[in-house]
Amino acid sequence: MATHLSRLLRRKTPPEIAIFSTRRSLSTNAASPSSKLHSVYNFIPPPSLHPHPPDNSPNSKPVPESRTRKRSKPPHRPPSSLDQPDRPIKSELPFDFQFSYTESNTKVRPIGLREPKYSPFGPGRVDRVWTGVCAPAVDPKVGSAGVDGELEEKRREMREMVQGDPLTNAERKAIVERFQRPKAKMQINLGRDGLTHNMLDVIHNHWKHAEAVRIKCMGVPTVDMKNVCAQLEDKTFGKIIHRHGGQLILYRGRHYKPSKRPVVPLMLWKPQEPVYPRLIKTTIEGLSIEETKEMRKRGLSVPALTRLAKNGYYGSLVPMVRDAFLSDELLRIDCKGLPRSDYKKIGCKLKDLVPCILVTFEKEQIVIWRGRNYKPAEGGYFLTERESFDNPNDSASDEAGFDSGDSDNESSTQTWICSTRTTIPQTQDER
Repeated sequence: MATHLSRLLRRKTPPEIAIFSTRRSLSTNAASPSSKLHSVYNFIPPPSLHPHPPDNSPNSKPVPESRTRKRSKPPHRPPSSLDQPDRPIKSELPFDFQFSYTESNTKVRPIGLREPKYSPFGPGRVDRVWTGVCAPAVDPKVGSAGVDGELEEKRREMREMVQGDPLTNAERKAIVERFQRPKAKMQINLGRDGLTHNMLDVIHNHWKHAEAVRIKCMGVPTVDMKNVCAQLEDKTFGKIIHRHGGQLILYRGRHYKPSKRPVVPLMLWKPQEPVYPRLIKTTIEGLSIEETKEMRKRGLSVPALTRLAKNGYYGSLVPMVRDAFLSDELLRIDCKGLPRSDYKKIGCKLKDLVPCILVTFEKEQIVIWRGRNYKPAEGGYFLTERESFDNPNDSASDEAGFDSGDSDNESSTQTWICSTRTTIPQTQDER
């Protein structure tokens, strides 16, 4: 028995137990005020060994929440038609609100509506009535005969007040150079819907941080670029200072103040298009049924004048058609790959700008006929690919060593024509 006890006493302590006992002794010695670690080695125990109880005294000051954690930004909440405002939004813009200002024309009235006259701004959000096509600036029941002239005068005064003195050639070239494609990445794309109402708010948001904005026009609206430029300047009160094909630079003006920007109520959804008369009738005017069928069959077999690319630049289409009509009476334009609504709008614009007679839209083709007594239109004029906005009276126009050209040469060999007439609205699909 004595031998067994002596063997137990001679055994070594396992290393794990030794380390644990050492740590326990250190913590015990650190906790005691008479520890040799504190007196001999100047050991200071960590605060975790002596946790302080919370101070609940009335004199203690609470730490503000802003110092403890960063406040999270509330998520963006777009406007909803379910939100009922206290009072309707009042806008002083002196023109009728439409979904698109370049692809519609108030002179052509629809023959019907596809839905009730439900405002795209939401119920009770805007102090203007929705007629199914637009929201007039003045209530038609209250407006007088001289309202149009008053609105034009108000629009001109607002634009002159914002623009101020015209830019000198040096200032214009400096702004154009700053907002070219390699240096400024931000731009607004103007697509098949043209200049929409909500795009006005987007332009003003860009003008909040920069004095100009680059706009790239693509697709159907580029058939009539003069209408696009005129509507941009008229609805935004800005000034186009550079144009290269379908790329524009819109200047906001010298006296533009973001804090006093006009109120542009947003459309919450795209309204349904009204029903317009059919573009192509059963028989062409002046021809019999047999002659109409023969012309449509022959039109689909003639060589294509050109092929239109999707979302391309169509500025040279009208002069191309006018020149081709001098030798051929029947033309075909290949539109394979384009949406049906797009080449219907293009055909509608050609009917007004050339002018011509639409024959058919079958097989994704636009077939047009010049008519019996064709005479080229005299109202249009040609412009070069790059339009100059230099002021000839400015002495700084001869400044050398400055190039305001655009690096985007996707349409460097095209020219476009401008017409004094506006475009025809979107039409109902051919049945």
